[in-house]
Amino acid sequence: MAAREVLDYVIPWLVDDPDAVEVVEAEGDGDGETVVYELTVDPDDMGKVIGKRGRIIRSLRVLARAAGRDDGRPVTVEVLD
Repeated sequence: MAAREVLDYVIPWLVDDPDAVEVVEAEGDGDGETVVYELTVDPDDMGKVIGKRGRIIRSLRVLARAAGRDDGRPVTVEVLD
């Protein structure tokens, strides 16, 4: 399963408004290799995606990074305001 598929599957289960979830693939830091997924959710669900002390977003990043190994490219996940 690709990183994008993992994020598309997991994130709607974490939030109250799954219709507001948007995952967009963006360009990395200019190295041309890193895949960055920008995550947008309803403002009321921001805390649910980030979690206490950032535990949920760290876990999402680990899942995406592990799933991205199949593609052979580094993956990161960013949450947009």
